[in-house]
Amino acid sequence: MSADANLLNRRHFLSSSVGGLGNIALAWLMARDRAFAAGSGSASGIAPLAGQLHHRPRAKRIVQVFCCGGVSHLDTFDYKPELERLNGTELKGRGENLGFFGQPGRLMKSVYPFRQHGQSGAWVSDLLPNLAGCVDDLCFIHSMFAKSNNHTPATFQMNSGFTLNGFPCMGAWLSYGLGTENENLPAFVVLPDPRGLPAGGSINWTSGFLPANHQGVPFRTQSKEPVVDLETPASVSADARSADLQMLNQINGDFASAHPGDRAFAARLRSYELAARMQVSIPEATQLTGESETIRRQYGLDDPANKGFARNCLMARRLLERGVRFVQIINGGAFGSPRINWDGHENLRENHDTQAATMDRPVAALIQDLKQRGMLEDTLFVWSTEFGRSPSTQGINASGRDHHPSVFTTFLAGAGIRPGHHYGTSDEIGYSVGENRVTIPDFHATILHLLGVDHEKLTFYHNGINRRLTDVHGEVIRGVMA
Repeated sequence: MSADANLLNRRHFLSSSVGGLGNIALAWLMARDRAFAAGSGSASGIAPLAGQLHHRPRAKRIVQVFCCGGVSHLDTFDYKPELERLNGTELKGRGENLGFFGQPGRLMKSVYPFRQHGQSGAWVSDLLPNLAGCVDDLCFIHSMFAKSNNHTPATFQMNSGFTLNGFPCMGAWLSYGLGTENENLPAFVVLPDPRGLPAGGSINWTSGFLPANHQGVPFRTQSKEPVVDLETPASVSADARSADLQMLNQINGDFASAHPGDRAFAARLRSYELAARMQVSIPEATQLTGESETIRRQYGLDDPANKGFARNCLMARRLLERGVRFVQIINGGAFGSPRINWDGHENLRENHDTQAATMDRPVAALIQDLKQRGMLEDTLFVWSTEFGRSPSTQGINASGRDHHPSVFTTFLAGAGIRPGHHYGTSDEIGYSVGENRVTIPDFHATILHLLGVDHEKLTFYHNGINRRLTDVHGEVIRGVMA
């Protein structure tokens, strides 16, 4: 049989198979002992760093909460008494407007009172009372710096290190380099906000030029069925399914033999094999009915104010404890009208009140839950956003803040991180970095370091370049480490 005929037979079979994707995925059951995948590296399922990390890791896994829209550092974690004193005065002489809409106004103090919390005495605004109770476990970075003041490229940069699309995101790099701890679950899972996707959509969890099986697996968080087409139709008999799988096994084997260098096919086949295993693992991992009433209350699972985000946070913990390497939880999305994210242009207080009601309690509960289970000792918790908000208003006599990439705040917690610590500062009004500027490549280099990976050595050859997550930049932030 010619290669072209083989390809046509595969396409005909896949389009007419009575079992659909469920049957395709189950091919692994008939082929587990046969080496389909050709090529090298992790397209064949071999993680480059499996068993040979660059140094001793502090963390085994990561959970990241990414808040879309640009959380105001000045109204959450970066207290500026001087901004209160200068409230209502002009920005002139202290900087220029860096916002997206070019409507400079006057300096505006925080719309929330700040108080000190915990033994560390960290300042947190009244917007986030639950996270305020976690400050002794957190390490704040107050000197983050981003390249872009536009949502989509800034979101791309926080996820992939580049403002342009098409580059692998951090989760894909980790999947490629480290592989998974549980072959029945993806290495990289994305839990989008039930209300919509972030700026740039699914590009934020792309594998880019890495093999396709390393892209993030997004769950349908607005549905009771997190991954579609996992169930085999009841109308398909066991004999029919077995016959389908035997035929598919033969076609796949012939095609792989005829195309030994086809990395895309190898990656696609591994994705089908994973999908088959997920038929059992995903329903169990995402079923929350077995959680205690105490845990459900802790996360606020029945609180309509969090718009389903609490379910994602609890699901993340279950995925992490079952061996998923990297879980990304997205808070905010649905850019457009109405805005459902942290983009507080017109009325910052109204906007941030709405978003904090979805995020504060579940995220604090996840941190506390990981800690009480002993998982925070080897789990790195990352909280980030794409940029901050301006210390001045967007327009004269306005009540909102524009985009501000020159300085903003993130925090880390867990494995290898100094608890109750603050790294870097912004200036007296929160306009620019005061001390210890941290770029996004620095941020990514530090995260990889905590996982035992040297960011300069995790590379992939593409178009004549050994590409890496941090491009040609990045310094590990030693000051945040325990």
